[in-house]
Amino acid sequence: MASINANGFVCQVLSGQRLSSKLPTLAIIIYINVNILHADFLCYCLEDSVGGMTAAVKVLTLTRALTFWPVRALINVRHLDRYGRGLRDFSVSCKVCGKQRGSPKKKELSEKKLTRYFVDHRRVKLEAGSGGDGACSFHSEPRKEWGGPDGGNGGNGGDIIIKVDRQVKSLSHVSASYRGQNGESGRSKNCYGRNASPTYLSVPVGTVVKELGRMLADLALHGQEYVAVHGGGGGKGNRFFLSNENRAPMMATPGEKGEERVLQLELRTMAHAGLVGFPNAGKSSLLRAISNAKPAVAAYPFTTLNPHIGIIKYRDHEQLAVADIPGLIRGAHLNRGLGISFLRHIERCRFLLFVLDMSSPAPWEQLQHLQYELDQYEPGLSQRPRVIVANKMDLTGTQENLEALRGHVSQRVIPVSALTGNNTEELILHLRELYDGHLESNAESGEKLLRW
Repeated sequence: MASINANGFVCQVLSGQRLSSKLPTLAIIIYINVNILHADFLCYCLEDSVGGMTAAVKVLTLTRALTFWPVRALINVRHLDRYGRGLRDFSVSCKVCGKQRGSPKKKELSEKKLTRYFVDHRRVKLEAGSGGDGACSFHSEPRKEWGGPDGGNGGNGGDIIIKVDRQVKSLSHVSASYRGQNGESGRSKNCYGRNASPTYLSVPVGTVVKELGRMLADLALHGQEYVAVHGGGGGKGNRFFLSNENRAPMMATPGEKGEERVLQLELRTMAHAGLVGFPNAGKSSLLRAISNAKPAVAAYPFTTLNPHIGIIKYRDHEQLAVADIPGLIRGAHLNRGLGISFLRHIERCRFLLFVLDMSSPAPWEQLQHLQYELDQYEPGLSQRPRVIVANKMDLTGTQENLEALRGHVSQRVIPVSALTGNNTEELILHLRELYDGHLESNAESGEKLLRW
């Protein structure tokens, strides 16, 4: 056995083996392409010792003569009938060039990486397609000396259109940049280039399109469209410039470049209810307990860095969306700890759920600090329809804190335990009361509430 390198594939050569008296020497070279599973067998019979004749070369196909195993190629020499009956089965090892056939085991992702989060704000760069170039050509035909110009115009570039789709609920699928298709160039024989098709960008209902803080469009209806950027016009061929003064124009114009804009896409309403609280207050655990969402939960603060949406389904097929907002810290209105971006999520919720950690010494102080941060960001934000959720009631000493909390506040307090699921039914029913009351108030004012 000897190793050689042929065409980039390391193969094994079996040579010098006397298989019969009429075939003193047989050399079989196997070229194995592991990627396409193809093998060509070139069987050379060297000079015969008796007749001095040289046998021809026979090429065998993979399907008739080769059987693949994980580390070796088996050749059935019954198909080598042209070279005599004395040939027997043999194998050629290919461990040197063998590759692992099975797909490598992928590393298992953690629950936090597998969790999909909600996106309610995107910055996107849009570039429309450019127009096709005009053609410069002249008609050529036998016995027609002065055919004249016949260069066609180029096609228009494709627009980029933002379209509302009620099946889309988040902006997480929106990429950072989009580019429209270019129009085709013109050709001879007065052939015009084809106009490019528009590129559609699907967004949820209630998306607001802004540029440099100025609102351009408020997309509130299903199927509503907004042409964000227009494609460039097609260039003119030399046929366009034909006139009585110029019977043989040699000029053709290139296509125009498409428009470019950087836009901000924002959701006017992120969810019906938003969970507001300090880090490690149990907001993600509470969302798991009352909805079908599965955000990551851990025993350390700032586990949630992106909002998550959970859907609560009622028996009358009504659905209510609850958002898990990342935890706020003191000074969030000054953008401490990404506070401005977190407060922006709260601004897009219709009513608020203040989640308090009842194991802390003074949970009513948490409520005061949360309301202060919301009012500093936007005056009156903390006065939206709200409910106070006293979480972690399964811990010891929380009952006394609950009684003290009810003495400090006048709003309704709902004690729950996100870990055990205790009293979560009361919270779900109260959310439905807030939702129905908000529907009635919007019906009177003529405003349409987001239906999930």
